[in-house]
Amino acid sequence: MSIQWFPGHMASARKQAAKTMANIDVVVEVLDARIPAASRNPMIDELRNFRQRPCLKLLNKADAADPAATAQWLAYYNAQPGVAAVALSCLKPGDVAKIPALAQKLAPHRNDEVKPLRLMIMGIPNVGKSTLMNALVKRRVANVGDQPAVTKSEQRIDISPRLTIYDTPGLLWPKIDYPSDGLMLAASHAVGTNAVIEEEVATFLADLLLQRYPAALAQRYKLNIDGMDGVGVVEAVAVKRACRKKGGELDLEKASLVLLTDYRSGALGRISLETPATRVAMIEAAAAAAAEQDPDRAEADADDAG
Repeated sequence: MSIQWFPGHMASARKQAAKTMANIDVVVEVLDARIPAASRNPMIDELRNFRQRPCLKLLNKADAADPAATAQWLAYYNAQPGVAAVALSCLKPGDVAKIPALAQKLAPHRNDEVKPLRLMIMGIPNVGKSTLMNALVKRRVANVGDQPAVTKSEQRIDISPRLTIYDTPGLLWPKIDYPSDGLMLAASHAVGTNAVIEEEVATFLADLLLQRYPAALAQRYKLNIDGMDGVGVVEAVAVKRACRKKGGELDLEKASLVLLTDYRSGALGRISLETPATRVAMIEAAAAAAAEQDPDRAEADADDAG
C-alpha cells in the first residue's frame, strides 16, 4: 500500500511558509522521536536551505521512543551543518523552557534588544507543534487534538520584545517516496484515517515489532511469537482481546486498532520504528529494487540518505 495524503490547505500553507521564511531567524522543526526521518518533511529543508536558515530539530515524544535509537538520531542530526537537535517532550514545561536558548545559539546576531529572535515552528501533522506552541506562550493559542491537521492556518505570536513565534499548519509533502515511510507515518497517526487501511498498517507494524521488539509483543499480549508473522500477530491480538464480529469471526479491523493504539499510547513500551542504520538499509533496498525497473532513478535514490 502506498500512502499519500496532501489536503488542499497544505498546498496553500506551503506557499505561505515560503513567504514567512524570509522574515524569520531559526526554523524549529518538530519531529516524532519514534520516526525522526520518516517524520521529516523534505519541503522544510528545501525552504530553509533556500533562505539559508538554521534549524533546531526537536525530537518530540522522546519519552515514548527507544533511548538508544534516540541517541543515534541526535548524533546524526547534530553532525549536520546549521542544525542542532534535542530530544524532549513538549508536554514537559521544563523541556520546552530550554528551546529559546537553544535556538538563540543558532542565531547569535539576535542576542540584543534591537530585534526579537523570530522562530518558525514547523513539522508534519499531529507531531506536537500545537502543544509546543501553547507551552511556549503559556496559554492556549493553538488547537490541540489527536487527529492530524488540526491547525490549518499560520499565526504569529509576540511572546516578548525578545521573542516572536510563527506557528504553521502541519505539512506533509505531495509524494511520499518510500512506502515504509507512509506506513510509519500512518502507524504514528500523522496521516488522516481516510488515507489508510488499518489492517495493512497494523500488519506492517507487527512485522517490524517482531524484528526489533519481539519481547514487547509477547509481554503485552501474552503471546508465543515463535514462527509468527505480522498477520499472525494481528490475529492473535484479536483472539486475546476478544475482537470478534457477530457469528464469532475474528474482527481484524478492531484488533488492528488495538495494536495501533497500544503503540501510539506507549502501552507497548518505548519503541522507535527506525534508526539511522535501518534508514540507510531501507533506502539501499529500495534503490536495489528500483534498479531492476529504472537504473537512473535507483542511482538518484541511493544519494538520498533521508
